[in-house]
Amino acid sequence: MTSNEFKHKTVLLKETIEQLNPHDNGIYVDATFGRGGHTKELLSHINNSHVYAFDRDETAIEAGEKLKNSDAIGNNQLTLIRSNFENMKESLNKLNVTAVDGVVYDLGVSSPQFDDAQRGFSYKKEARLDMRMDQRQDLDAEKIVNDWDYNDLVSIFYKYSDEKFSKQIARSIERIREDHRITSTLELADIIKNSIPAARRRTGGHPAKRVFQAIRIAVNDELGSLERSLEQAIDLLAPKGRISVITFQSKEDRIVKHIFKEKSQIDVPQGLPVIPDYLKPDLKMITRKPILPKENELDQNNRAHSAKLRVVEKI
Repeated sequence: MTSNEFKHKTVLLKETIEQLNPHDNGIYVDATFGRGGHTKELLSHINNSHVYAFDRDETAIEAGEKLKNSDAIGNNQLTLIRSNFENMKESLNKLNVTAVDGVVYDLGVSSPQFDDAQRGFSYKKEARLDMRMDQRQDLDAEKIVNDWDYNDLVSIFYKYSDEKFSKQIARSIERIREDHRITSTLELADIIKNSIPAARRRTGGHPAKRVFQAIRIAVNDELGSLERSLEQAIDLLAPKGRISVITFQSKEDRIVKHIFKEKSQIDVPQGLPVIPDYLKPDLKMITRKPILPKENELDQNNRAHSAKLRVVEKI
């Protein structure tokens, strides 16, 4: 366990749990346990309830074991599941859980993962290219950078981060890896920086930020996993159960918005006097527009600036 464990500031903490509308004797899922900020807040609002917490990161599960043995648990139960949240339904079914009263998602990378240079997420700190949220998986950033072909690199840079210089960056990577494998975060950051015209590097933050994000998303299949997980969470929800999702980048938010909208609208043929059950929507939108952090949170937590909270309820 690192000393960074409790430095992580959970974004939209109160709002997320309040919007979940938790009650006693319930079953809840924290799909992205991290360092347990939302789980701890949730536990303080419920009694005689069970929280199932998912995370693929070994250090997150270690932090969860400490929480499990603390006074914060109250008279509730906490079960930690080291797995991708896309395995939610299967994992819960194995534990004889077929319906839940609420699910929380706090997407993206947690602060401790960025703070631990050895994890290879940061373009500002020297480390081996890694970026795996689950340290057990084979695919990592080094393999993508060195073994994926030019077209695949261009595709992920553009698709996952809207990088305008995707082709130039991919060409530079291709040229340099012919001489040696690119294994260092700082070397990759320099390659990216030198591939972008100097005039364009003067604005918009570090030029490597977008490409590192794209590689991280590809390593962890973040967008595909999110889609599959949300579909399962909706299926698992009991009537009146809610899902609260915090996103930090536009690609994630677009997926959440689209799925929630699709599942909360109906396309009724003209002339139907009564809407049959099979045409009724699964969800009701609780937040027509996303909830954004308040000014005081923005002042205290830089990570909050891009956060959006969307909430739905099962009908």
